[in-house]
Amino acid sequence: MKGASDLKATEPVSEMAIVDTFTKLIFGEQDAFNSSEELIIEAFRLVDHSVVLDSHRDMGIYLRALGVAEMIQLVTRVQTCLSDGMQALARVSEETILDRRAH
Repeated sequence: MKGASDLKATEPVSEMAIVDTFTKLIFGEQDAFNSSEELIIEAFRLVDHSVVLDSHRDMGIYLRALGVAEMIQLVTRVQTCLSDGMQALARVSEETILDRRAH
């Protein structure tokens, strides 16, 4: 099982990495986020506009209040957002490489 710290730009983000990050938010680990977890938090902000301006603490409170079905839906939306973003980054990188080779 991979944790959020094992994420790579070309690999899809696992549900477990998202759940681990959400768990850190729920339990108030406000300063212990690595860059992959911060990316998950930013995707959370993108898919749920009610937390856009929230602090990590407030996001944890919000997550704690969700039901199981709502949490599952949120994890899926965050995973989709991150997957779409990574695919877009991969396309841009590939286009940049091809463009450089052409010149």
